[in-house]
Amino acid sequence: MDILACLRKYGQRLDSEIATEVKMSLAEVRMGFARLSESGDVIACKVTRFENGTPVEALVYRASGYFPPAAPGRKPKPPAS
Repeated sequence: MDILACLRKYGQRLDSEIATEVKMSLAEVRMGFARLSESGDVIACKVTRFENGTPVEALVYRASGYFPPAAPGRKPKPPAS
């Protein structure tokens, strides 16, 4: 599976998750994303997550044009005019 196919399958993923999925090193995945970002095929966001109180910095990638599904639950009603 290549990097872009992985993103199309899962929507958005952390760079470390993609590296594990496509069996490549993290450096190779980031170089591949640099090329894909230049062509506009992917969007990258830098995130900091806390795992057991320790900050972990990573990059989240998603395919261009992908919108995450809406969160479940009630939605606010529009204000009455």
